[in-house]
Amino acid sequence: MALTSQPGAPLKAAPASRRPAPRLASPVNRALLHPAAKPLLFIAALGPFAGYFYGAFADTLGPNPAEALIHGSGDWTLRLLCLTLLVSPLRQLSGWHALARLRRMLGLFTCGYGVLHFLSYAWLDKGFVLADIAKDVAKRPFILVGTAALLLMLPLAATSFNRAIKALGAARWQALHRLVYAVALLGLLHFFWMRAAKNHYTDWTVYAAILAVLLGWRLWRRLHAPRRLDPLAQPR
Repeated sequence: MALTSQPGAPLKAAPASRRPAPRLASPVNRALLHPAAKPLLFIAALGPFAGYFYGAFADTLGPNPAEALIHGSGDWTLRLLCLTLLVSPLRQLSGWHALARLRRMLGLFTCGYGVLHFLSYAWLDKGFVLADIAKDVAKRPFILVGTAALLLMLPLAATSFNRAIKALGAARWQALHRLVYAVALLGLLHFFWMRAAKNHYTDWTVYAAILAVLLGWRLWRRLHAPRRLDPLAQPR
């Protein structure tokens, strides 16, 4: 509570009109806290999948539907990963702290599209023949790297709930979820090798620049975080 005083007078609470407005009272934060915010994000994130699902039955995915589905789901995995990593810097720089309530859904959809990407390859390219998939993963580095990124995403999705945080403890949970940075780098390498086969790097360059900014911001904050004198204080 804000306080005012005059010489010889007792302290009194400042009038409500003079108190600073809470940061969550901004129009953007109010919109993000609206009950419709999560359903709208869910619908928007589900949109690409719905488009591919419809296109597969309506035969509108072009001359090579399998390639369209495999590459499209991979692109959306990387896009949603970038949006998930954007939440923290955007809320810190803008004060839109209510963005944090949408990060979990973005992360889960990132994993969901990653699973769709792998299943599309395993089904449409390999016919779910496990022996052929295993040989392909071992023989082709870009598939090995992509599979590794997916395997790292699975425990992050599985522990994205409040019960998992309580079970693991905040410190171990945070350490586990730093694997998202490895996922980002492996996903970028996977995308690079895919584009290298066709000597087409434009899209990769855009994703690389975005992830460089997002990961670089985190590294900068870590290096410039003020040192705490209290050895028992929790890290930021």
